[in-house]
This record gives sequence, structure tokens and C-alpha cells, in this order.
Amino acid sequence: MRSDRMKKGIERAPHRSLFKAMGYTDDEIRRPIIGIANSFNEIIPGHIHLRQVVEAVKAGIRLNGGTPVEFGSIGVCDGIAMNHLGMRYSLSSRELIADSVEVMAQAHPFDGLVVVPSCDKITPGMIMAILRLNIPAIVIAGGPMLTGNWRGKKVNLISVFEGIGEVKAGKLTEQDLCELENEACPTCGSCAGMFTANSMNCLSEAIGLSLPGNGTIPAVSAHRIRLAKATGMRIVELVKEGLTPRDICTPSAFKNAVAVDMALGCSTNTVLHVPAIAHEAGVDLSLDIFNEMSQKTPHLCNLIPAGPHSLQELHLAGGIQAILKELTSLGVIDTDAITVTGKTVGENIKGHEVRDREIIRPVDDPYHKEGGIAILYGSLAPQGAVVKQSAVAPEMLVHKGPARVFESEEEAYEAILGGKINKGDVVVIRYEGPKGGPGMPEMLSPTAAIVGMGLGKDVALITDGRFSGGTQGAAIGHCSPEAAEGGPIAFVQEGDLISIDIPARRLDLLVDEDEIKKRQSNWTPPEPRIKSGYLARYAKMVSSGAKGAILEG
Repeated sequence: MRSDRMKKGIERAPHRSLFKAMGYTDDEIRRPIIGIANSFNEIIPGHIHLRQVVEAVKAGIRLNGGTPVEFGSIGVCDGIAMNHLGMRYSLSSRELIADSVEVMAQAHPFDGLVVVPSCDKITPGMIMAILRLNIPAIVIAGGPMLTGNWRGKKVNLISVFEGIGEVKAGKLTEQDLCELENEACPTCGSCAGMFTANSMNCLSEAIGLSLPGNGTIPAVSAHRIRLAKATGMRIVELVKEGLTPRDICTPSAFKNAVAVDMALGCSTNTVLHVPAIAHEAGVDLSLDIFNEMSQKTPHLCNLIPAGPHSLQELHLAGGIQAILKELTSLGVIDTDAITVTGKTVGENIKGHEVRDREIIRPVDDPYHKEGGIAILYGSLAPQGAVVKQSAVAPEMLVHKGPARVFESEEEAYEAILGGKINKGDVVVIRYEGPKGGPGMPEMLSPTAAIVGMGLGKDVALITDGRFSGGTQGAAIGHCSPEAAEGGPIAFVQEGDLISIDIPARRLDLLVDEDEIKKRQSNWTPPEPRIKSGYLARYAKMVSSGAKGAILEG
């Protein structure tokens, strides 16, 4: 066993002595030792209950003859970090999480790993780590939050962000907003909707790294605890079988995940995280795969924020396994791909059926003929930009308008709430990319303000930063190359016409090429916003958003 490095033979007597100092018995030390990366903390609703989930995982490990060893991981709550300096630390925390899990599992050679994330950067960070380590491992998340109910309608965290704009527009009072904030997040769990956290937990199931149900079983359900026990039991079997994450995460498995991404209408952040995970697996996954699968895979689920349906409803309708089965008729799913169950996708989906055809539409009657995400190219985004096309109003799929240019998210947010943005405008927020931000902050506050003020069908927003999975509307992010690297977005001026054609996958700056060259010759990059500490180091090493914002060098 891998753990023999720290426990077997007379040379390891001191090591065993240290285990015994913590109360481990000889019998426990002899068994397969399973590390559990627990991202519990008291600042993220999706993580506040993870102690209970981890205790169930431990029970499962012990039931099957293993010894669980728990350790901790950091985690950032994107909602609480939103719209201030904290958001610059969100995406960059993904690399720290991956590194910390790697360090713990290499310094203490566990035989297997169970990683217990829940929210936005923690799930991809931990998946990156298990692929880097390539020892038997399973993902078990904390599960989605239930939706709230306010005045007879479903509400969630995004409702509160949009409520700020509604107050500014005179549609709600401050007392209304106070009532809404009390009802929007009624339970623990990752925020209710197909936002980044739930997107990544669903895709971990689709790619085969977690047991069926991981993506959709609610956080407060006893079923989540049973799944955690099953996960604990299964990891011991995985150790015996020697099945590792790189055996599972093949090019076919990534295509399966992207197909499910398109059917669900997942967060645009998947376009950062899935390539970063593939990089750790040694799989080259270009952005073109998202357009390829989008054109082959219809959008089957109208989930929050694009539509009315919740993760709980998706679970009751059959969940990810039912979606995989529905998509097999299109030939976009490799049913021979192996998963952590030890079975293939085809074997896993036997017996799973769609139970509600309004929640999961048939492939011949989808919500949209194309998948949820589109990659746009053109003179404004030579390396690509990302939009959740399933959440764009039909009126905004093709749009031409004057640029309203802002050098930061804060400037743009103030202008939107101040009523300075007009119908038809294209808001451009730059110097918010991986290097320029630094940290590629999410732009949920300005996009939610646009929707809250009733401009969602009239105003587009383009940025080299990124968006929350809760964003809706004509919000185009990851514009690459970013402004800090001298990408075309750096040379846009107030009033320039910008053309958006999502069906044609185009994003163009309608300015003469000679004029662009003239502007480029006069351009100098701005001084870094942050000159010391982790983010300063991160900015020097991070790649383009088009490459998944991975660290290079």
C-alpha cells in the first residue's frame, strides 16, 4: 500500500508512534489509510454542514475496513467576497486549494482520498489536486441549497443582488429588500441555482469522479448523508482496485462533461475550470470543444438563473444520470467511459429515467437547439470570449451598440446604479482579467444591477473578467487576450461601436485597423493594483482565461 511509506517496518516505528500519540491503534494503522480533505468553515453556507458529511464519509470508510484521516482546506465564499477586494482572491484560491491537498497527500502518503468541497473554487481546486496526485479518489460535495420563497415566488441569492437595482429603480422599498434577504437563502448548501458551485458538482458526476447523485441531492437531505457513507465505502474498494482519476478523466470523459454542461446551461466559469482540470489530467482541451459540443447538444434544462427550475427539481426529475441517458440518443456521450463506481457510464445509467419532461426536456423538444454556452471570436476577442447564451434574451442575441468604457468593476457599478447607462449601450469593463484584476473577479454586482434596473433586454456587458454562475443577460466574459496583456479590449474608446452576434459566434470592435494600431502604439499597461503578497505572485504566473487561468512557470 502507498501508506506503507509511513507505517511499515522497524524504520517506521517513530512514525507509528506519532500515529499512536493521536490514539490510532495498530489495527487502524494496518488498514488502508484514507485521507479526507474537508473544506468545512464558518464563512460559506455551502460548507457550514460539511462536518456532518465528513462524519458520514468516515463511517463508510470504517464500515469497509479503512481508516479515515481528516485534514482541512481553505475556501472563499464568492457571494460574501463579491464587489470588493475579496473577490480578487476567489479564482486565485483555486490554485492554493489544489496545492494544499497535493502537499498533504504527498507529505502523508494516503492510500486513497475523499475530497469534500461544495462551492465555487473549492470543487475544481480539489479535482485538480486529485488528478495531479493520481491516487484513488472520490469527490463528495455538500449539495445544493433549497430555494427560498418570498411573496409566493422562488428566490435565491441572485434575487437579492438584483433587488439592489430594483430598489434604485424604485421597484422595491428598502424594507422589501430586507424581507427578501431574510428569505432568499433558507438552508445550508451551495447557492440554489445552476451557478458555478452546482455546475462543477454536477460536472464532477458527469465526468465520473463522484457517485451518482452528487450534483443534485439537496444539502439538507438524508440522502446526502447516505451518499457520503456510500462514498466512504467505495473509496476503500477503489484502493483495492487501483482505479485512479486519470483512468477516469480521459478525453471522452471530458467530452461527456461538456455535453452535460451544454444540456444544463451551466455557469460560464466551467470554461475556466474544465480546461484547468483537463490540464492536470494531461488532456489538451481547447475552447473549441465548447462550441463543438454546444452545436451538437441541445439545452434541455431551464434552471435558475436562466429559468424557473431548481436543483431540487432537477434531482427529482432524474438528475445527471437521467440527462446522460437522454443525451445518448444523440451520440454525444461515450457510454464506455469508466467512472468511480467501477462501472461504465452506460452501466450507471441503466434504470435511470427522466421523471419530469418539463424539467428535463427530450432531445427532440429542447428549450434551445444549442447548448447553454457559446465561445465568441472576433476582432475584440481573438482568443475567445464566453457567454451563457441560454440566459440571453432573444432580443440581445444580435446587438450593435456604443461602448461605455470603465477601467474597473466599481466604476461601472456606480454608473449603472446612478442611471448613467442607456438602452442600447455596451458596457465594457477592462483590466479585470487574471493578470489585470488581478484574480479575474466576478461581475455579479453590475450584471445584477442591469437586470434589476430593467435593462436586461437592452444592455450588453463585456469584460476580460468573469461572471458569477448567477449572471443572466448579454454578459460576455473572459475576453482574451485581456487588457493587461495588450488585448484589443484595452484599445476600446467611449462611443466605439461593438457588434455582438452570438449565433454566428462573433464579437467585433467596429473600428478601422489602422486606428487600432495607432491606439496600440500609444498604450502603456497600467501599474499593478496589488504589488505584494499572494496576488502579486499570482499575477506574474497566471495564464490567459482562454487557457483556464492556470499557473505557468
